[in-house]
Amino acid sequence: MNRRACGPRVPAVAGRRVAGRCIARVALLGIGAAVAVACGPPPGPPPTRFWTDDIAYQISADPVPPHAREDVIFKVVARDKSSGQPIDGGEGRIYATNSDGANVWDGLTPGPQAGSYYGKLHFITSGDWAMGLQFRRDSTRPIQKLDWRQEVSAATGEVDIK
Repeated sequence: MNRRACGPRVPAVAGRRVAGRCIARVALLGIGAAVAVACGPPPGPPPTRFWTDDIAYQISADPVPPHAREDVIFKVVARDKSSGQPIDGGEGRIYATNSDGANVWDGLTPGPQAGSYYGKLHFITSGDWAMGLQFRRDSTRPIQKLDWRQEVSAATGEVDIK
């Protein structure tokens, strides 16, 4: 065992070693680790990032991965691309289409955080879905569009047959 792990050797007091310094350091390390875990990134994958002409987006889904026949809440955070400032007062919608031609969509609702918007989709089948977002800063600005692919898992409790 490394006797110098907690600093210089501590003299014996009344036949016993004084271990207060080691205990204090271990306690501080434990508190530091707890703070790091509490202040660390949220669990799950980071949001997906997209950019249009002048807007930067962060899009995340809850639950991850999305499941068929369950409500999936999409959070969209919109920020000005050059300044990084959140965009409040925006308008938009989120939508998806699968290979069978099934469509789902929802308008974006402003959230409590600055620049955040929420939409709820209910995928009817599992598989690969073509996703899209239309968004504009306000009614005087043009609509900006972006697309991506989203894999939707089988409904909870079901086996995905492919």
